[in-house]
Parts: sequence; C-alpha cells; structure tokens
Amino acid sequence: MHIPVWAQTALLLSLSNIFMTFAWYGHLRSLNSKPWIIAALVSWGIALFEYLLMVPANRIGYTEMSVAQLKIMQEVITLCVFVPFAVFFLHQPLKLDYLWAGLCLLGAVYFIFRS
Repeated sequence: MHIPVWAQTALLLSLSNIFMTFAWYGHLRSLNSKPWIIAALVSWGIALFEYLLMVPANRIGYTEMSVAQLKIMQEVITLCVFVPFAVFFLHQPLKLDYLWAGLCLLGAVYFIFRS
C-alpha cells in the first residue's frame, strides 16, 4: 500500500503539531504554579518529539511540494490542532474569530497550491 506524499506529510505534521501545541501552551495549565524555568525545560523535552516528527515530515513533503506549500499546510494544521486544544484543554471560549482565521487560511491554501 502506497501512502501519497501529501498524506504522509500531513499525518506527521499533525502529530508534530500536537506535541508543539503542548510544548508551547500546555504549561499554562499544567505547570502554572511552577517557576518558568521548569516550564521551559519540560517544554523543550516535549518539543524534541515535535522535531522528531516535523523534520521527516518536511523532508518527505519537500519531495513533491514547495517550501511555501509546506508552510501553509503547517499553518492550517496548526489551527486545526490549536482550536480544540484551546477550547478543551485550556477552557477558552470558542469564538467566530477561529472561523474567520480558518477562512483566511483557506484563501492561503488556494493561492499557494494553485497551478
């Protein structure tokens, strides 16, 4: 079974983004009472797993996509991971602003992936 390059890239970037989001924002809830240096060290440890997935994702994706396409794919995935994280993990309100941001990213996808 052959998995298309775009699907391999999207899967690895999605997993990478989950780690990235926890590394960047998870400490706001989980380590809020700890000194910032502890939060930074824990975040660096989590970020290692992000990089172990993100670097191969970009290498695989670059075989068929441009750097700009990889970046826009990353941004779309970031928003798709961040919104549920913010709402469910950080208990932030779900706002229409996320929808507007998503629509802007759809425009970016159109322009960067058009032939």
